[in-house]
Amino acid sequence: MKLLRIGKKGKEIPAALDKNGKYRNLTSIIKDLDPENINFKNLEILKKSNLESLEEINENIRIGSCITKPGNFFAIGLNYAEHAKETGAKTPENPVLFNKSVHSIVGPNDDVIIPKGSNKLDHEVEIAFVIGKVAKRVLEKDAQDYIFGYCICNDISEREWQKEKGGQWVKGKSGDTFGPLGPYLVTKDEIKNINNLNLTLDVNGERHQTGNTNQMIFNFNFLVAHITSFITLMPGDIVTTGTPPGVGLGMSPPVFLKNGDLMNLSIDSLGKQNIKVKAE
Repeated sequence: MKLLRIGKKGKEIPAALDKNGKYRNLTSIIKDLDPENINFKNLEILKKSNLESLEEINENIRIGSCITKPGNFFAIGLNYAEHAKETGAKTPENPVLFNKSVHSIVGPNDDVIIPKGSNKLDHEVEIAFVIGKVAKRVLEKDAQDYIFGYCICNDISEREWQKEKGGQWVKGKSGDTFGPLGPYLVTKDEIKNINNLNLTLDVNGERHQTGNTNQMIFNFNFLVAHITSFITLMPGDIVTTGTPPGVGLGMSPPVFLKNGDLMNLSIDSLGKQNIKVKAE
């Protein structure tokens, strides 16, 4: 299934795409796409529902983030060897795990704001997975049993704050609009091969990033096993899994986002994001 949230900010309702690509209102089945409702029991109910019998929603209404109010928003850094190389970092021997603030989450087409004092805002097209049940010390072979679905994440990063202000990366990763998610939360059955998906990101019509999940250093199953050996993941928790090469920081000279820029992200099976950059 392709699930999404539609409506004005703070007033989104859960929806799904039917077989004809129409948006259908899911409020008669689930209240929202949040930690209380993202679970495999609800997913089975949704799969058995006749979506075509539900209220159709206008396709021109704003799409919100495909999940709301997660307990955790984790991210993996330097998970594509060429991206690590372009940033001057060593290829990691273990996954680089860091936090993004849950308050950074916005819709897939909402504006990304350049905060006051920011000079090095950058983009990162990524695939995030969302957990569907309590995950603790999960074996790699069982990892997919714990993943509810996948979505696009643009891991917006302020490089000066990330790299030059001391401490961990979280400061440069957690601005108010630094986590566009969606449009869809896509369940596993909709994806032929999660380890062979193309990712692209354009800025003002010019290709910046190109990659494929077959180039990941640590694949999705390994990440679930690795993270849950240290941290218990809960339903609704988000983990975004790293970006391919082509970020602004890696260009010579570096090219950072500026007021008026347009970002277009696309990932096989997961949809597209179209984002305008605006100065605060």
